[in-house]
Amino acid sequence: MKKETKTYRPNVAAIVLSSKYPLVCELFIASRTDIKNAWQFPQGGIDKSETPREALFRELKEEIGTDKIDIVAEYPEWISYDFPSQVVKKMYPYDGQIQKYFLVRLQEQSEININTKEPEFDAYKFVQMEELFGHITYFKRPVYRQVLEYFRRKGYL
Repeated sequence: MKKETKTYRPNVAAIVLSSKYPLVCELFIASRTDIKNAWQFPQGGIDKSETPREALFRELKEEIGTDKIDIVAEYPEWISYDFPSQVVKKMYPYDGQIQKYFLVRLQEQSEININTKEPEFDAYKFVQMEELFGHITYFKRPVYRQVLEYFRRKGYL
């Protein structure tokens, strides 16, 4: 029997720290417009002609209305995850995503605006690390734990 190969959508994800960082460590999360109570970090696909860093700035501008950020650190590997069954149909032909994570800090003058041209989020907030997993949608938790633990071990969080 032939093993089915999975297809993963290249994607960037941003762990956005408030401009108060490093004095205060608050993480930006937002609630998706298309999935009830699905809170997550901003993320999005990488276009064929883009580098992950270029996609990071474009996606932040499209999703949270600002690209006025400073990159604090980058997760050294790509991480993949499979979509849950209720998301697979919507994301066809992809079975999941392969992501490059960035830890970024909002610049003082940046202003978040989720009422963008094509809003992906209907609410957002900054939370402490201890509160984060009470909000995050279940299928993203393992990847988030892995990435956040890495940034914590490296002394960023």
